[in-house]
Amino acid sequence: MTAKLKLSTQEAIAEAGFRVFSRNPGANLAEVAELAGTTRATLHRYYPSRQVLVDELARRAIQEMDAAVQLACADSRTAGEALQYTLAALIPLGDRHGFLAHEQIDLGEHFEQDFLRIQAETAQWVEAARLEGVFARDVPTEWITRTYSYLLYAAWESVREEEATPKQAATLAWRTLTSGLGGSDDKH
Repeated sequence: MTAKLKLSTQEAIAEAGFRVFSRNPGANLAEVAELAGTTRATLHRYYPSRQVLVDELARRAIQEMDAAVQLACADSRTAGEALQYTLAALIPLGDRHGFLAHEQIDLGEHFEQDFLRIQAETAQWVEAARLEGVFARDVPTEWITRTYSYLLYAAWESVREEEATPKQAATLAWRTLTSGLGGSDDKH
């Protein structure tokens, strides 16, 4: 029974952390504890510092993003579709995870391996999409991959600023990516 109570308290703190930091990245742990319905002392038993909590939120964000991408891409028939579906799946998570882009995160070797894995998977999809004709063959994979990441961040910001819905932002990001780097435009 105690383990279940601890887990639910820990979960409440993590969820409060996502909500508080996404509204105010500079918020303190007292605000997180208040939203979680607990005390700072209890919060510190699970997360001794703000950095430990942020690192845990980053770990959870990677898991949530991986799950969203896996679900979104389950029905993709091409690499281009997988990239497009990935944008559509990740953009709604920007409100929840966007603040992490501005945080110092140290999850050690495991986090670095996850980050490198995600980069490699994206680069593989980009390369395959280029072979499908989605992207121009003369544009380096690294350039397309970096542009893809920047457009994802721009979409997160656009949604956060209420300039677009997640669906609109996904459509605009994909249109920008394929119009600017697309392989079907032979008017060079």
